[in-house]
Amino acid sequence: MLKNAFKSISILLLTVLILSSCGKFSKLQKTGTDQEKYDAAVTYYKKGDFYKAGILFEELIPILKGSTESEMAQFYYAYTQYQQGLYNTSQFLFKKFYDTYARSDFAQEAYYMHAYSLYKDSAPHNLDQTSTFTAISALQDFINTYPDSEFREECTRFILELRDKLELKAYEKAKLYHKISDFNMMSLKSAVISIENFRKDFPDSKYNEELTFLKVDAQYGLATNSLNYTLDQLLKQKERYQDVIKFYNQMVDKYPQTKYGKEAEKMFEDSQKQLASIAEIEEKNRKTKEEQGDPSKNPTKLSAPTTAKGPTR
Repeated sequence: MLKNAFKSISILLLTVLILSSCGKFSKLQKTGTDQEKYDAAVTYYKKGDFYKAGILFEELIPILKGSTESEMAQFYYAYTQYQQGLYNTSQFLFKKFYDTYARSDFAQEAYYMHAYSLYKDSAPHNLDQTSTFTAISALQDFINTYPDSEFREECTRFILELRDKLELKAYEKAKLYHKISDFNMMSLKSAVISIENFRKDFPDSKYNEELTFLKVDAQYGLATNSLNYTLDQLLKQKERYQDVIKFYNQMVDKYPQTKYGKEAEKMFEDSQKQLASIAEIEEKNRKTKEEQGDPSKNPTKLSAPTTAKGPTR
């Protein structure tokens, strides 16, 4: 019983303190002088009440314009937004401070905090990465502007971290195309293109060995699922099988001990067999055309080659 009474009193006292504090803050906003508001804003900031500090600094900035406190009010205000996790707002305010007070003792820090806020605001890897590219650009601009800054190493580390995020995004995109490639030819084509673009963008990636194999696999899927009832279709299928062999050779040259070797080799060997079959059909049709005379007057219909069995994808 006594314990519950003490608990009720504690809650009541806390409520009174909160209401008193709110009333005090409201009164300051209405009747306080500019100096009183400025001093209170700094006090709130140092106590960690960034919300109230931000409200006061925001009110004071247009009033203090041209005064000695104006610079610090804007600098503090940018930090109040950063401390509340409002990174898109803070990056804008820090950049605005830097542009306004380029010769300030706090200019370098403001420029760094602009880039750092963008880094903090970078989207997770599975979302659109426009913000990540923006952050990388800002961090690099800071390094270029202040090559001897104490923040240089941190900026370099953040850039590498953000590039890892872009790498993971590109890897998962390539994998996704390959994953759904069994459903349509367009996904197979997209998988090959996406994997090749990944290799160009991230030549030293740890994912390249796996993706190099998936490129062979996707190209093999393109070849085996190609139509081959006309001469043009047959030539396109031939080209695709030739690319399987080319991609396989690139893979074993780059990764001679790859764990994907046996599976890729089956595709390579089947592609060779299919190319041999296509060569026989081409030769047969060549002889038929010669026997018939002018091929334009006697078009030849192709017989479909044996459908590739190959390894199960």
